[in-house]
Amino acid sequence: MGWMADESGLGKTDANYVPLTPLSHLRRAALVFPDILAVVYGAHRKTYAEYIDRCTRLAAALVRMGVAPGDVVSTILPNIPAHAEAHFGVPACGAVLNAINTRLDIGTVAYIFDHGGAKVVLVDTQFIPLAEAASQEMGGTAPQIIEVPDAGAGFAATGRYPVYEDVLAGAAPDFQWILPRDEWESLALNYTSGTTGQPKGVVYHHRGAYLMTMGTPISWRMVLHPVFIAIVPLFHCNGWNHTWMMPLLGGTLICCRDITAANIFDAITDEGVTHLGGAPIVLNMLVNAPESERRHFEHTVEVFTAGAPPAPATLAQIEPMGFNVTQVYGLTETYGHVTECIWRSAWNGQDGGTKAAIKARQGVAFPQMEDITVMDSNMARINRDSTAQGEIMIRGNSVMKGYYKNPEATKEAFAGGYFHSGDIAVQHPDSYIQIADRAKDIIISGGENISSVEVEGVLMAHPDVLLAAVVAKPDDTWGEVPCAFVEPKPNTTPTEADLITFSRKVLAGFKAPKKIVFQELPKTATGKIRKFKLRKVAASL
Repeated sequence: MGWMADESGLGKTDANYVPLTPLSHLRRAALVFPDILAVVYGAHRKTYAEYIDRCTRLAAALVRMGVAPGDVVSTILPNIPAHAEAHFGVPACGAVLNAINTRLDIGTVAYIFDHGGAKVVLVDTQFIPLAEAASQEMGGTAPQIIEVPDAGAGFAATGRYPVYEDVLAGAAPDFQWILPRDEWESLALNYTSGTTGQPKGVVYHHRGAYLMTMGTPISWRMVLHPVFIAIVPLFHCNGWNHTWMMPLLGGTLICCRDITAANIFDAITDEGVTHLGGAPIVLNMLVNAPESERRHFEHTVEVFTAGAPPAPATLAQIEPMGFNVTQVYGLTETYGHVTECIWRSAWNGQDGGTKAAIKARQGVAFPQMEDITVMDSNMARINRDSTAQGEIMIRGNSVMKGYYKNPEATKEAFAGGYFHSGDIAVQHPDSYIQIADRAKDIIISGGENISSVEVEGVLMAHPDVLLAAVVAKPDDTWGEVPCAFVEPKPNTTPTEADLITFSRKVLAGFKAPKKIVFQELPKTATGKIRKFKLRKVAASL
């Protein structure tokens, strides 16, 4: 047995074992970086000393309102300082943070209130009517509302609820944070989009979030004092955990309520933004911004993009503008991004189009993950030949605890010792993963599989196309055929015949869209295309 047989006195103690939690980052930052700018939103400019004071007061106020460890506190907030503060203040009193999508309908918010059992909800004044209507519709006890007005954005307090700043001012500044005794304790409760049936509640633990904050700076090549603009909504995978990460680096968080090209360019030039994350639609917005909204900047801005594979044409256009884009991939169930397309020097000599195509790959596992691979239906690894397809399978520390109050769905998601993503991909000989499609988005036409992602990438290369989404359209002969929904660029008038001819120059005939519909594409708050809505339209054509 060797030395392992004699481990008396080698157990865990308070001196050598501390449960991992991202709360530790802000406590340290308040000591190490007290005068460094932590959060910026217009005239709101708070140092780390001020930031921790506000988070501490929020925790104290929640306890005074009856919130106990393990209780749920919800938010219905855009990316404003109060939402960043909730990410520390809520768990600092031992509660579980439930950041709710501000675009959800009344019935779904009512369901989340009921299912999660929220005791308190922080609500931006813009969304007070939503919170009130959901509270009336829910079956259980409605959460107490703390109103968060934003006068600068045109949302003055209603006067019906306690106001956030008053709540903080009246709270104890010396509240002792309630840190987790076990790093497996629940930190956050996030609900999936729920395109079919009710959304599922995804539970995060302190350990997973902590390790995500440690892995991300390595993958994003971050050094001390980055300036990060929060574009990804904080209700989406808690903003990919970036708010919890920034104190680790003494970084500055720039809050962005309204995601516009002008606001992003202004933040880059005026605040010196060095990093941002966003869906491909954000990259597209920057590429197509009019000259009047653009600002010149000298430094390179590092970008994480995820949510859907970005079109190679978009990547080829944005990098010369001063952005270095890294494709990442993940799900709500994995705290956000868990794979990255790490760039290899051997690719430097490739032409622009080839480089962009490589950058569209989802890549390899983040440092905190144990194994991310592609498997067939028998849980066998597929051939890494860039052709064989299977499902992306994920195993590692930044995987959810499970679905809240849904053991059957949890068991199914973790079958075989991996989290089943539902995403179909190929794997290249160098192990890099590349998504072919969501399982539900694969189009099967005459027995042949067609990747909607591939068709979309071709259409996005057309100079008149702003956005494209491809879904299956029922067909009497072939079973299904590709149907494209296209949002043209302003002041352009592409025709169906033009785009079908254009796509046939690149795609095999059976892959080219058989029908093209021109319209504004329905999108989620994170910029994903709502394909389930488009499928309904295609089915009626």
